[in-house]
Amino acid sequence: MAEKSYNADDLKILEGLEAVRVRPGMYIGSTGVKGLHHILWEIVDNSIDEAANGYADEITVTLHKDGSASVRDNGRGMPTDVNSKVKMSGVEIIFTKLHAGGKFDSANYAFSGGLHGVGASVTNALSEWLNVEVYRGTVFKMGFKSTYDKERKKWLCGIPSAPLENTKQKTDKKGTLVRFMPDKEVFETVEWNYDTVATRLKELAFLNKGVKINFIDERELYVLEEAEDEEGNVAAVKVKQPAPEPVTYKYDGGLIDFVQYLNGDKTALYAQPLYYTAIKDIQIKGAPAGKIKIEFAFSHTKDDNESLFSFVNNISTVEGGYHETGFHNGLLKAVNDYARGNGVLKAKDPSFIADDIKEGLTAVLTVKMNNVQFEGQTKTKLGNPEVKAPVEQVVLEGLQKLMAERGSKAVFDKIAQKAKFAADDRIKHRAERDVAKAASENDGLNLVGKLASCSGRNPELNELFIVEGDSAGGTAKQARVRQYQSILPLRGKPLNVQKKTALQALQNEEIKTLISAIGAGFNRSFDVEKTKYKKVIILSDADQDGMHIRCILLTFFFKYMRDLVNAGYVYIGMPPLYKVFKKDTVEYAYDDSELDEKIKKVGKGYSLQRYKGLGEMSADQLWDTTMNPATRNLIQVTIENAAAAADVIDMLMGDKVDGRKEFLNKNANFNKVDGFIEKVRFKQEGAEEAD
Repeated sequence: MAEKSYNADDLKILEGLEAVRVRPGMYIGSTGVKGLHHILWEIVDNSIDEAANGYADEITVTLHKDGSASVRDNGRGMPTDVNSKVKMSGVEIIFTKLHAGGKFDSANYAFSGGLHGVGASVTNALSEWLNVEVYRGTVFKMGFKSTYDKERKKWLCGIPSAPLENTKQKTDKKGTLVRFMPDKEVFETVEWNYDTVATRLKELAFLNKGVKINFIDERELYVLEEAEDEEGNVAAVKVKQPAPEPVTYKYDGGLIDFVQYLNGDKTALYAQPLYYTAIKDIQIKGAPAGKIKIEFAFSHTKDDNESLFSFVNNISTVEGGYHETGFHNGLLKAVNDYARGNGVLKAKDPSFIADDIKEGLTAVLTVKMNNVQFEGQTKTKLGNPEVKAPVEQVVLEGLQKLMAERGSKAVFDKIAQKAKFAADDRIKHRAERDVAKAASENDGLNLVGKLASCSGRNPELNELFIVEGDSAGGTAKQARVRQYQSILPLRGKPLNVQKKTALQALQNEEIKTLISAIGAGFNRSFDVEKTKYKKVIILSDADQDGMHIRCILLTFFFKYMRDLVNAGYVYIGMPPLYKVFKKDTVEYAYDDSELDEKIKKVGKGYSLQRYKGLGEMSADQLWDTTMNPATRNLIQVTIENAAAAADVIDMLMGDKVDGRKEFLNKNANFNKVDGFIEKVRFKQEGAEEAD
């Protein structure tokens, strides 16, 4: 691609940098772990945009020993000249002005993930310090700091330490290096999660074919382990862990490699995933005419579930949107036309419906465009209706071209036959819906003696606790507030639905009971608006069996009630691991990292109890530690990365064996769950974050 000039006058300024420090939640969603990583993604996305538009091919992300993070790319480098309107360098504009950047038209970036123009400036505002180096023939440097002005009683966020400096040091390097330190005054934690960063970078490498993404973690990590002294007292001891080896993600096959990775050990119907990409004109209402790049790859397996993972400007759209509708419409028309023309569907046969072509489908769909509108519970649903038609057109024309290629008939025969089998089997899905409806409506049949239902009928307030075992269930029934807390004890482990069909799942009494309790249907008939509870809380022991039960239930929700998770209604209750006490002083530690803190708080001469299960607690203890909204710890389950979630679930709960033992050994801290869920502390029932 010919390199276009990219200067400070190309940056459009919409408003100044204000209020980010006061209301960070408005810009990054939360000040928890998710918000912390969000400010890293904003800088990474700038580098990805350079790569996606053909200006860079290597990005390096480093987590440094001091807790800072840096992102380096070999793109064009941020503009260093002075903007003629505001008399600032391009670098200063990018890091100090909200809604300022080169992405508000298609002159410099045809497609961009950072379309709101707040990314780099928000990262700067929420950091203790941020330093930039730009390589444009010579090395340019600039630093920013956040300080508190005592006289004016306000934070001065991201203030330049000095104007942009041209060091006059000549360099052959190209691009930009940004390093920043998240502010401890803003975030609940400033500790980067290795797996979260690694998973996102790997995904970005899949989505941006041929781009090399390096990940370096320099930190010396520690874990807490129990140890006894000579007198037999138990204490928490810090044990140093080695820093992980640097990794590089680069996929020359792009989406084809992604689909093969997602299929894992599943049996594919044909050897190579189908792939196509095209760019179309698009007219978004209220915006100038533009372009949309559509890219997809898919294959079919012998599995019976669809796995469609969609992205818009590299952002995962876990709640779907108009692009997914267009993809399904184009695929359905193409397969129906092929089946009619090749005798798979006879004249008397009805056409396939969308559910028929979804069975066994593994697909990745990505679109890149300007003027994106996100909506939905988590702002991860594409809301531009104009996108549906061009996606449908590209999918249809792409498949028609692939069908015309030599040797393709065998592949499309298998696709059409798979759909025909699903269509013939659809009567069983009718039976499935009937059973699910009966399970949802017939409380008298499925819930007698099982569910202790609350008296309230407001889903916004009601909570369903799914409790491991009759013993703990009995204690939870005594501890609960009957007006809004329901208790559903599990009798043994529920069915692992990852290895079963939907009809097999519905033959399991525990599954039917769970469907009935939630009351919103099952699988294709599931309607999240009908759920009886806006909080469904899994409450299991903090041991191996309890972790397995969590995994089984999360697998069920992910596979058959995913909208319940997307809506943010699924939680994990966190019972304490330890009770630290001395006379009338009692403290509870919910994981090993808290134990040392609680021991220091109670002081010398403490006693330590390690809880083996919920059944060991009295009703008062269970209420205080696990069920009381004012004091409990809940983890809200979210699907930030549906592809990675599906892979982990398939590895843990499916037929995959390779990597399972290694994963469990690495992550078997049974009172801490990372990856797709974020810890939420409810200090007051109904209270929200300030922002």
